[in-house]
Amino acid sequence: MQFDDDAGLDTSQVQDERGSRIPGGGMTIGGGVIGLVALVLGLFFGIGPQELGLTSEPAPGGTTHSDAQVARDCKTGRDANTREDCRIVAVVNSAQSFWSREFARRSAGYTPAATVFFTGQVRTACGAASSAVGPFYCPGDRKVYLDLGFFNELRTKFGASGGPFAEAYVVAHEYGHHVQNLMGTLGRSQDGGTGAGSNAVRVELQADCYAGVWARHATTTPEKSTGRPLITQLTKADIDDGLSAAAAVGDDRIQEKFQGRVTPESWTHGSAAQRQQWFNTGYSTGDMARCNTFR
Repeated sequence: MQFDDDAGLDTSQVQDERGSRIPGGGMTIGGGVIGLVALVLGLFFGIGPQELGLTSEPAPGGTTHSDAQVARDCKTGRDANTREDCRIVAVVNSAQSFWSREFARRSAGYTPAATVFFTGQVRTACGAASSAVGPFYCPGDRKVYLDLGFFNELRTKFGASGGPFAEAYVVAHEYGHHVQNLMGTLGRSQDGGTGAGSNAVRVELQADCYAGVWARHATTTPEKSTGRPLITQLTKADIDDGLSAAAAVGDDRIQEKFQGRVTPESWTHGSAAQRQQWFNTGYSTGDMARCNTFR
C-alpha cells in the first residue's frame, strides 16, 4: 500500500486525543475480564459501545483534545508512507473523498465524519468506552473512535497477518457504518436481535462490503488538492492482509479462541467466511448497490 509522496494530508478530519484523560472517571468498560467479555460478544469493530449496555451515561461531547501532533507530523503522503498515525489520516482522507464523490454521483450529500485517536479510554455521545471495545463508530456524534494499539492486538491476539491495508480495512469498515448512518440503514442493528441472520450481523457485513467498495476505487479517486489519487498502489498482498483481518474478527473465530466453542445464536458481526465474502463482493464489483445484505 503506497501513498502519493507529494499529496497533502487533511489533518482536520482527525481529532487527536491520545494522552487525554476523562474527567471524573465513571468508566464501566475496562480491560481484563470485562474487556474479554466485550471481545467475546463481538462488540469491538462495530457501532458505539452503548449497544450492549456496557457504558456509562452518554456524554454530549468528548474530552479536550489537541490536534497539534498529527498536524505537525502528518503533512504529506510521504509521512503516510512512514508513520502509522499519518497512514490512518491518509486512509480517512481517501475514504471520505471517495464517499463524497459517490454520494454526489447519486445526487445525495455526504457529511464528513471525524476520526478520533485515543488511548485507554474516551467519552463519546454514545457513552464512555475503553480500548477494550476496539474501533467503533458512534452515530450520536458521527465520529469514528480508534486506539491505534488495536492494530498490534489484531495481529498478536487475533492472528491477523497485519500490514498497512489491514489497518485501512478496519478504518474503511467504520466509515461504512457512517455511510449506513447517512443512508438510514444503521438503525436496523438496534432491534436487539443476535444470531447469524440477525440485523446486527447484516449491518456489519454491509459495512465490510462498503469497505471493499472503497478499496476498489481507492487508487482511482482523485484528491481535491492534487487531482491525483492519494493511494497510488494496492497489491494482491495488501488485499490478502485485509481479508486476513476480516477473518480474524469473525464471530466464530473469536468465540472459538476466547470461549472454546462457537455459538452462532449470539453472533453480532458474522463469521470469518461471511466477512471475507462481503468484503470481496464490494471489492470485486466496486458497486455499493451490490452490498444489500438484507435480502
